[in-house]
Amino acid sequence: MRAYRDKVYMVKDIILTLMEHGTLNQTTLVSYCGLNLQKHRSLLEDLVEKGLIGRREIMHGKKRIIEYFVTRRGIEFCRKVLEPYEAVFPRKKR
Repeated sequence: MRAYRDKVYMVKDIILTLMEHGTLNQTTLVSYCGLNLQKHRSLLEDLVEKGLIGRREIMHGKKRIIEYFVTRRGIEFCRKVLEPYEAVFPRKKR
């Protein structure tokens, strides 16, 4: 079982993962970030709403694929807010 992770660190993990990999489909993104799609779908939607990440739907035949990508605003937010936050409040190692 994974240890508890604050929402701030989940957001940072999502943004950094998208910065590293570019565009990722929904399943791959939550897997790389160690999240649960059912539990954390609202977090992804919130980040899209705030303009920190983008979302696009692609039709692949009859199947709809949801892809996410980081926005400039998300990169700035990570550098100006999340990185300094983690410097002051580092993640606890368990």
